[in-house]
Amino acid sequence: MINVEIWASGGGTNADAIMAYFYQHADIKITSLGCNRKEAGAFAVAQKHSISAHYWGKENWNAATILAQLKSRKIDFIILAGFLKLVPSEVTQAFEGRIVNIHPSLLPLYGGKDMYGEHVHGAVLANSDHQTGITIHEVNELFDKGKVLAQYRTELNPVTETLASIKMKIQGLEHTHFAPTIEAWIREKWGFSQLPILPL
Repeated sequence: MINVEIWASGGGTNADAIMAYFYQHADIKITSLGCNRKEAGAFAVAQKHSISAHYWGKENWNAATILAQLKSRKIDFIILAGFLKLVPSEVTQAFEGRIVNIHPSLLPLYGGKDMYGEHVHGAVLANSDHQTGITIHEVNELFDKGKVLAQYRTELNPVTETLASIKMKIQGLEHTHFAPTIEAWIREKWGFSQLPILPL
């Protein structure tokens, strides 16, 4: 069984979709959730799915403690699902090729520090873009610079779009595509040759 931990900072809608997708999966198990905001809705999502949750606060957000906790929980892969902290380089090196993130734009557009959520949607709206989308990528020591695994697009009408409509379209892409892409990525990494490989 492959053990996966999700990290989130907000309401946990992506975490919710991922946990539901992998419920009773034959080979991949979401074992725990980590969150860096005590008031975040992600904790309620973990409780809903009977998954253990852990708080990443100032006292334990350092590479040595993070790696020790991940080892104690026997974590094989990490999913960043709306996680807004930069992962320490020692952790990305130890988990090289085993951390995946989702970004609400077609990278390299609108990537980097402080570009998340409505900051991205606002930039898309301000530039009257005719399309936007999501990028699922591996994580390295830089914001939004890891190997791209997949991108999914949606068309926009610059005349009628709003922040709310763009957010809704992006969340639709995320909830539809993130979990299946994670599954295909883990299958490729772990060599599940007996299972059909989903296209990325």
